[in-house]
Formats: sequence, C-alpha cells, structure tokens
Amino acid sequence: MYFLAFLFFAFALWGQETSAESKTDTSPESKQINIVYGANFTKDEKQFPGAFIFSKDTKQVQFEHQGADLWCDIAIHYQKENRLRAIGNVRLEQGDSIQLTGGKIDYDGETKLAKIYEEVLLRNESEENSMTLRTDTLYFDREKQESYYNTSGTVIDSANTLTSEIGRYFMELKKYQFLDSVHIDNPEYILDSEQLDYYTTSKNAYMYGASTITGKTYKIYCERGFYDTKIESGYFIKNTRIDYNNQIIEGDSLYFDQATEFASATNNVVVTDTVNQGVIKSHYAEVHKAVDSVFATKRAVSIKVVEQDSVYIHGDTLMMTGKPANRILRAFRNAKIYKTDLSGKCDSIHSNQKTGITKLITNPVLWNVDNQITGDSIHIISNIKTEQLDSLKVLENAFIISQDTIGKKGFNQAKGINLYGKFKDNELRVVDLKQNTEVIYYMYDDDDELLGINKTICSEIHITLANNDIEDLTFIQNPEGDINPEKDMPENTRKLKGFIWRGDERILTKDDIFDEDDNSIELVVIKGITEPIDIDAEEEQRSLNPADPVNNLPLPNPDEKEGEDQKPKEKKKAK
Repeated sequence: MYFLAFLFFAFALWGQETSAESKTDTSPESKQINIVYGANFTKDEKQFPGAFIFSKDTKQVQFEHQGADLWCDIAIHYQKENRLRAIGNVRLEQGDSIQLTGGKIDYDGETKLAKIYEEVLLRNESEENSMTLRTDTLYFDREKQESYYNTSGTVIDSANTLTSEIGRYFMELKKYQFLDSVHIDNPEYILDSEQLDYYTTSKNAYMYGASTITGKTYKIYCERGFYDTKIESGYFIKNTRIDYNNQIIEGDSLYFDQATEFASATNNVVVTDTVNQGVIKSHYAEVHKAVDSVFATKRAVSIKVVEQDSVYIHGDTLMMTGKPANRILRAFRNAKIYKTDLSGKCDSIHSNQKTGITKLITNPVLWNVDNQITGDSIHIISNIKTEQLDSLKVLENAFIISQDTIGKKGFNQAKGINLYGKFKDNELRVVDLKQNTEVIYYMYDDDDELLGINKTICSEIHITLANNDIEDLTFIQNPEGDINPEKDMPENTRKLKGFIWRGDERILTKDDIFDEDDNSIELVVIKGITEPIDIDAEEEQRSLNPADPVNNLPLPNPDEKEGEDQKPKEKKKAK
C-alpha cells in the first residue's frame, strides 16, 4: 500500500508540471520536450534523481519535440533540464523522410543534440532519394541537420554501398563526408579513398587524398578528383593515373568517361604502351579505347626503347592507332626523328609497328653517322624481331652527301632517281643508286694525299661504306666520267645539281627535336576541385556529445523484471 501511494503522489507531482496528453505545449517555438503518450509511470530518486520514468504497455512511450517524434520502450525524462534518455526499440522520425532507429537515444531539448547507439539505422526516404545508414553510434544535431559517426558506418542508396570509419551527413545538402578507409562497392567498379564527399541525390563523389577506382576495364588513381558514380565519368588532379586498354595515362589533370570509352590528360602528360614498351609525352593527349587510338599535341614526342637505345619521334601532333601488335604512329607537321646513330626531319612521319617501316614524307632529310640523305620520301625498314635498322629506301630525287673528312676539300655526293641501302649494326654500309645516277667523290691515296675528284655519270652506282667513308664504288652500265685534278675542277663544278647541305638542321641530341615554339608553350591553368569541409573528430565529440549528466546515467533494462539489479554495462567513449 505504501508503494502504491508513492506512485500516486509522484504521478500527481509530474502532472502539475506537464500533462501526458493534450495539455503539453507542442508549438514549434517551444523548446520543451513534450510527452505524447506515457504509461507505467514511476520515479527512482536513487538511480535517476529528478527524472520521470515511463515504460510501454500496449503502446510505446512517445515524445514530441519541435517537429520530431520519438518512440521507445522505456524513457527517463528530466523535465526541468529538458532532456531524456530513450531505451529499447527506439525510433525517431523527423518530417516525412527521416527515420532513425536504435537501441538507445540520449536527447537534449535545449541544444537539439542526440546520441543514438546500438544497431543504429538512419533512413532518408525523400521523393528523389532513398538512403540508409547503419552504424554502432550516431550523433545527430537537429539544429544544424547534421549527423556524425566515428565507429564505422555503411551507407546504401540506389547506386552504391559506401563504408568508412568516420562519416558526417549534411541532411539539407544531402551530402556525406567520409573519412578513413572509405570504400564504395558498385556492380561496375570499386572505389577506395582516404576522404570522400558524396552527394546522395546526384551520386557524385569528390575524392581527397589517395584514391583508387577499379572498374572492369580500367583503374584510376588520384589524390584529388570528382567522379559521377552513376555514369562512371570523372575529372582527376594531383598525381593522377589511369590504367586503360594496355596503356597507362598520367598527367596533371585527367578526364575519363566510360560510356564513350574516352580519356584525356592535360599538362605533363605521359601515355605508356605497356605491351610495346613505348611512351608518348605531351601537354595534351586523348585516348579512344574503342578504336585503339592515342592523340597527342603540344610538345608531343613518342619514345620507344630499341636495344638499350631510344627512338624519339616528334610532331606538332602525334596519333597512335591499332591493336598492340599492329600499332601505327603518325607525326604531323614539323616531324622529327632522333636516335643516337640516326636522325631526320620532314613534314610528317608514318611508322608501322607490324611491318617495321618508318616513312618520312614531304621534304625529308635523314642523317646516319655523317651521311645526309634526301629525297621525295624516305622509308626506314627495321627488323621487327631484333628492332635493329635493316634497310633504307629513298624514292624519287635520291641524294646522299657527306663532307670530305680527310682533306676538308668539299663534299662527297651521289644522286639518282631511287636509293636502296642496307644497314649493319645500325650503320649504313651499302648504297645502291638507280637510274640517272651521278657522283662526285674526293679520292685519296694511303698517305691521305688527294689523287683527284671523281665525277661520273651512269645508270647505276653501287657504294660500300665503312667508318663513314666510301670503301668501294662501282659504276654499272656505261659510266661516263673521269678522275679530275683538283685544279681542273672549279668550285662551282664540285656540286651536283640539286645539292643542298642542311648540316645546320641536323638533330644532334634528343632535345633538338623541339624548336622554339615547342619550348615556349604556356601550360593551361588546371581547374581545381572544391576544398572539403574538414571534419575535426574532437570538435565533433564536443559538439554532438556534450558534457551532460544524462550521458553518464545507469540504464534501466526493459528486459529485466522490476526490482532486479540494473547496474549498467561499461560503455566505450566515442573516439
């Protein structure tokens, strides 16, 4: 009887301050937490001084606060302090779209801060968006409309499953910010990042720190980037790289679109052919996967390693097309080629990986050792197995010139309609000139004394070279000419018609392939990615988990019978 009288007295005391039904103030301006339904009312001044305790009967206990409703099995309500703890099958609803469930909630009506823990589930079911968040402990700021976790969480929406150790949800912006071991699992790709901002409506992701996207046919790395997770398209900056179609694309900024199978790079671009061990460098490049092509411009150069030597091909524009075993490289306008023992220049270069033929087209000139070779077009043929220089074709108006290195008297020259040459150890050793051939050649004895100047015309000439000098010269079919004393050949007769010495154009180093226009290119300014809003974990804990007596109260257990020990288990503090 004494216990029943106490319950009646306590209930009457609580009723003087607020009603459990219609007398509660539910106006939006009120900061008071209002009880909508409460049953099995009691007090326990020893464990919960100043608190009113309610537990469910046929219905759960229900509270309302400024547009949010909360249901639970047991509630510990501190009316004067305007705070409560809800325990057991807790559900908090805000508006028509936000629903939050868990095992326990601590809620402060003055600051509108909540801490929810034990199998927390947050649902957002707005018209344009459907999203769920699962975590162990969640902090919810209703004033700012932000929630935060630091005990690992999983977010699932219509496109992706996202996990991270730390996360923050901006409800008005419909934006998540994830930190530490961020992982997106999509049927088409996997995304891992140190930090990521994710918009639940657009499904756009902004990556900060080391990030990797691994798709079925591509892999992307960056340390800052944007990615549309719905269509697999994005923009990446800072230490960027795309592994794509047997090629690696690097640059200061990269763009990628899976639907069109397209990637582009800007500034300090390197495209690596992983099959043929070739590299294209430029300041702008495009890769079209569907047609196996690379387009590069702005100080563009192709570099291929051949027998521990590198072949450099440059042009205002480079295009590489074809499957790995049949790559074709084209250099357009102001094209140049350089190798330690061979260099040349022309209007355009066409190089076929499968046939081993490199064509220099329109006003070409080629230097091998000290021999200058010109013609309407020049074909360099390499052995496709050894990749060494094999042979040479100069078609129409073939002309070969070398300086007289012994007496320094002039130039050794030979010309014809076509020229066919053979290389040995990458050095031109045999030359055959066909049709309307002419030669001027300075002849010396064993003591390097000039014997005379040979000037001859015939149908064909066969020349054997050694150590950059003519070792043997054979005239074929009706040669006409003689060895003339130097004094009998004036300077103006010592050059064949069409003679042009282009020694000042010779490419002597790999840097010579670039001219003044190439070296004066101004790089475009790279567009950045919006800076993230930094998460300060300690600050979050202070703001969302304030020093409040309710957080340190022992918890009644709804599963325990009345009178049993209700000593709480030790709870871990938020990190």
